[in-house]
Amino acid sequence: MTTVQAVRAVTAVRAVAIGAIITALTAGTASTAAAQDFSWKGRVASGKRLEVKGVNGDIQASLAAGHEIEVTARKHSRRSDPDEVEIRVVEHEDGVTICAVYPTPRRARRENNCEPGDHWHSSTENNDVAVDFTVKVPAGVIASVQTVNGEVEAEGLKGDVEASTVNGSVTVSTSGLAEASTVNGSINVSMGRADFHDAEFSTVNGGITLEMPADLSAEIRAETLNGDIESDFPMTIEGRRRYSPRRIVGTIGTNQGSGRTLYLKTVNGSLRLRKLGAAAR
Repeated sequence: MTTVQAVRAVTAVRAVAIGAIITALTAGTASTAAAQDFSWKGRVASGKRLEVKGVNGDIQASLAAGHEIEVTARKHSRRSDPDEVEIRVVEHEDGVTICAVYPTPRRARRENNCEPGDHWHSSTENNDVAVDFTVKVPAGVIASVQTVNGEVEAEGLKGDVEASTVNGSVTVSTSGLAEASTVNGSINVSMGRADFHDAEFSTVNGGITLEMPADLSAEIRAETLNGDIESDFPMTIEGRRRYSPRRIVGTIGTNQGSGRTLYLKTVNGSLRLRKLGAAAR
């Protein structure tokens, strides 16, 4: 090999190496972008509400390190275009609402939108895009997280929590109050306060395990069709006709003047009411 040929060979090798490095860097950038398709940070006052509303996809919420909310999301699908699904942020006097908004079907009676409260509407038709949300919630902020097809987890929070899905399980732990619901899935909730007015936990196909403070005082209405009811709390049952192994109407504690009612309901599953901090059974 001549000197010129050797130089050319080295130059070619270097060009290939540089090209490989550029390709790797580009691939890394694309991978990072795909893993986080949406990111939002902001603040709301303590006692205000953060709402995250999805349709297809999981929601995972945890405690923020400081006073700033952080919401990220990843979109993925098998056949539909992820870019067609918009993630909207609506800031309002009660807090902030973040929604996954799908394209409105041509025959829909209402346009898909993002609104605070119960007025939100989003029909997906045959769109299979899933949006997985990851949420950081500051202490004192109310977290309302809901999806339709997906798991909901809100753990280690320090504020009130409302969590719901239709097809998936719900897991909540907070030092505040909580409510949870699903249709096809189990519910596991640990809440650090018991000064609620009404608290409801319901599913159809799945069990419910609820962990409450030892000073719980409330009327309890618990019902299952295929399952058992267990409680660490002594109860006063309101009449023989209102008691069965699968249906209880009674009182825990004195409940004098509190007006508190605790609802536990499933069809296929057991109901377990545990004292906070008690050893797992």
